[in-house]
Amino acid sequence: MAAPRQAYACDPARSRGRQFEEPPSATRNAFRRDCDRVIHSTAFRRLKHKTQVFVFHEGDHYRTRLTHSLEVAQIARALSRQLGLDEDLTETLALAHDLGHPPFGHAGERALDRCLKEYGGFDHNAQALRVVTALEHRYPNFDGLNLTWETLEGIVKHNGPLLDRHDPDADSKLPVGIAEFNRVWDLELGTFASLEAQVAAVADDIAYDAHDMDDGLRAGLFTIADLEAVPLLAALIAQTAARYPGLAAPRFGAELIRELISCLIGSVVAETRRRLAVARPAGVDDVRRHDGALVAFSADIAAEEASIKAFLKQHMYRHPRVARVMRDAEGVVGDLFAHYRTVPADLPAEWLPAAGDEPEGDFARRVCNYIAGMTDRYALTEHRRIFDSTPDLR
Repeated sequence: MAAPRQAYACDPARSRGRQFEEPPSATRNAFRRDCDRVIHSTAFRRLKHKTQVFVFHEGDHYRTRLTHSLEVAQIARALSRQLGLDEDLTETLALAHDLGHPPFGHAGERALDRCLKEYGGFDHNAQALRVVTALEHRYPNFDGLNLTWETLEGIVKHNGPLLDRHDPDADSKLPVGIAEFNRVWDLELGTFASLEAQVAAVADDIAYDAHDMDDGLRAGLFTIADLEAVPLLAALIAQTAARYPGLAAPRFGAELIRELISCLIGSVVAETRRRLAVARPAGVDDVRRHDGALVAFSADIAAEEASIKAFLKQHMYRHPRVARVMRDAEGVVGDLFAHYRTVPADLPAEWLPAAGDEPEGDFARRVCNYIAGMTDRYALTEHRRIFDSTPDLR
């Protein structure tokens, strides 16, 4: 059952607006309009061929960045509805949170971070901000999607403040793209984001835990019996076995995942309500100024959730089969970056500098932006076009 809208929810009628002034929509509020712009963006469509953990041709049933984002949005809306928050802003942030990921998931991110080591590195949240403020070219009067301040704030701050207000060198530690944009439009990086952004962040954790377990079971990287090493999962497995004796493994795994999602959502709702009752924020600005996150797991479930992540790290992300593919994927991204910097004529015309030469760091970032927008499939196609040998990422 939906909770009534709360005073500490973000209100689209009180949005701080957009960087470039536009007439309001006759049919949609500001946050719904943001969500629609994200869904219709080129970067969002590309997520369907960007890796979550497995590369795209491992099989049709494994998650991609697109299916992950949809699952995050579903969980985030469920949480937002129960907490009386703005569902449109929550959905927008859930769908937009991975727009900055390059091909091959975290492997591609590691490779680009090394390639740009001399020029500020690569951060996927900073890249998401670049996508929605500069790299999307869909509108006649501005670059980017011209999203509201609240959406931009949530994209960069959903995991918490980026600035330590007591650190005099804090500005120098910001990811490059975020620091540049913040000088243009202050996103108040020393404060927490809205509850809607915090919900999107915890929904990301829940979706990761659930679907990586599902994909790992499907791929045979571990078994249901292996999952009993995590106490919470052992309890849910015993509960499912008692309720459905003799259930076939695929159905058993699906039921286990459902029970896990329900358990984690229930914990977040209960703990968040408890924290809100103590903090008593009168509005969203009180949420931003609070001395900690208000959306969270309870302490006992937080420990269990950390154990799930530790299990997946050992049995899935570091599995020899996955690790080998990701090493090869890093090599593909590194090769492409080195080639385009050496042979810029191989870049598409629209990615070449408008005025010929540009500073080395700016050109390196330009190459990075081009590669970061690639899908797994396109990156491999380009690598095969340019190089004599391309690894088989299986």
